[in-house]
Parts: sequence; structure tokens; C-alpha cells
Amino acid sequence: MLDLKNPAIQQAAMEAFFFGYQAFTSKPDEILARRGLSRVHHRILFFIAKYPGLSVKELLGYLGVSKQALNIPLRQLIEMHLVESVAADDDKRKRLLGFTAEGAKLEQALRREQARLLQRAFSEAGEEAVRGWLQVNQALCSARQSEVTEP
Repeated sequence: MLDLKNPAIQQAAMEAFFFGYQAFTSKPDEILARRGLSRVHHRILFFIAKYPGLSVKELLGYLGVSKQALNIPLRQLIEMHLVESVAADDDKRKRLLGFTAEGAKLEQALRREQARLLQRAFSEAGEEAVRGWLQVNQALCSARQSEVTEP
């Protein structure tokens, strides 16, 4: 039985998380860098793919950043003709985001690299470990959500 309060176990978990995330992002980072883009651009592309037609305001909520922080990378994606911003039918002030054909192709390439890595890791770890990993990550998400919503 693991002592989950043991600092050595916590440090090992942090190290595994750090290096796992580094492995998870390395290939997409290379693909993005060839276009002069970075991980922040990847996060934007990820959420546009997950929620097609989302508004800029919704994207701000998912990313947990200010409008100022989003402005430059989103504008870059639009100027590179990877992302489109169109006025909503019901409110012309509301901007809805979607991909151009090139943007969709880029996002799929990034996702394919990460899915391939996850598939390999999931196969090696086994179903029970994957369930546990998902539970840990969902608990981390819940902790973040409660931090964001608490006064």
C-alpha cells in the first residue's frame, strides 16, 4: 500500500507527471515550431476542435486566461488562415471560432501524434492503470475548477 502523504511518493508523482507531459507535448511542439507557433496556439486549436463554433468568451473560460493574453496568439492563428472568426447570427458582436481546411489539418496532425503516444502508453499500462490515471486527472481538474469558482 502506498503512503500517499509521503513526500517521496508525491515527488515521484510530480516527476512522472512532468516528464510524461514533456513526452506528450514534444512532437506537437516540434510541429508547431516549424510554423512559428507554440503550445498556447496548440491549446487554442485543441478547444476549437473540441467545441466547433465556440465563442471567444467560451474559449477564454476554457483556457482560464484574460482577453489580453488570448488576443495575440488567436490573431496569429487567424492571420495565418488556420482559424476563422465569424459573427454569430443572433449577435453580431459575438465572434464564433472555427477552422479553415489548413487549420483542421494541423490540429488533426497534432492530435494524431498525442493519440498515438497515449495509445501506446495505455496498452503498456493496462486498463486498470488507465482508469486510475483518468481518475487522478479528473480529480486534478475538479481541484482546478473549485479554485476558479471559489471567491
